Amino acid sequence: MTEQTRTTNPVDAGHEAPRIVTRTGPGKFLADTGAVFTREILLVLRDPFTLIFSLLQPLIFLGLFGPLLTGAFGGGVGGGGASTADTLQWFVPGVIVMISLFGTSMTGSNLLYEIMTGSYERVLATPLDRSAILVGRALKEFAPLLVQGLIIAVVCIPFGFTFHVLPALFGLVLLGVFGIGVGALSHALALASKNREWLFWGVQQSLLFPLLILSGMMLPLEAGPSWMQTAAKFNPLTYMVDAERVLFGGTFADPAVLWGAVAAAVTCAVGLVVGIRATRRSV
Repeated sequence: MTEQTRTTNPVDAGHEAPRIVTRTGPGKFLADTGAVFTREILLVLRDPFTLIFSLLQPLIFLGLFGPLLTGAFGGGVGGGGASTADTLQWFVPGVIVMISLFGTSMTGSNLLYEIMTGSYERVLATPLDRSAILVGRALKEFAPLLVQGLIIAVVCIPFGFTFHVLPALFGLVLLGVFGIGVGALSHALALASKNREWLFWGVQQSLLFPLLILSGMMLPLEAGPSWMQTAAKFNPLTYMVDAERVLFGGTFADPAVLWGAVAAAVTCAVGLVVGIRATRRSV
């Protein structure tokens, strides 16, 4: 027995013992982020009904609210046109931004459910980097936004909507960056509202609709009072809506695109900083 042990021992046989290589630094962060992203996106793919169901509301807005805008503003908004196509060209980008805002602002509710069931504590017990947990979850918001935005745009093409591919894709990328920031803030709010679900929904709903209305997403702000137009200038969503309308209109050469990129980058940076700090402090 002793002789056999010596023969099979890699050290006694003149071989080096196997080394366990543990990633550290940026390599570990990227690997952990990829693992979290894969886990989260697989949950979406296994239950695509949620993704499909989230498209019903914007499609209802397009089908019912769009014609009302056409009639209320003499056949066109945002460009003085007199056709449904002009109204769609103005309204569709706002609806796509609405999808982003609704979807990403509610992602913290999934985290609240995981906290209630104990699965989030099991994730924290793994050797995953705490920052990677938040970043991976936030990146998961990008793929559904891209798919949903493309579906909405394609559905509207037979009704006169003009889809300019490259500018629109850039607009969706900007929206994805913005959505990552909003999703990270939603996660931070969920962590702060742990065991107090009412607090999450109270804050989320109190912020959601004022941001939506003050962005000019559904109605042109030019028709509103001066105080509302002033308040809209402090709303990052306003710059996102303006940028999306310009990009879906087929042009890059407009200051609104630059301001939209700045709003998306700032929202993303603030969201990740706040979210990462909240995740690291969670127990």
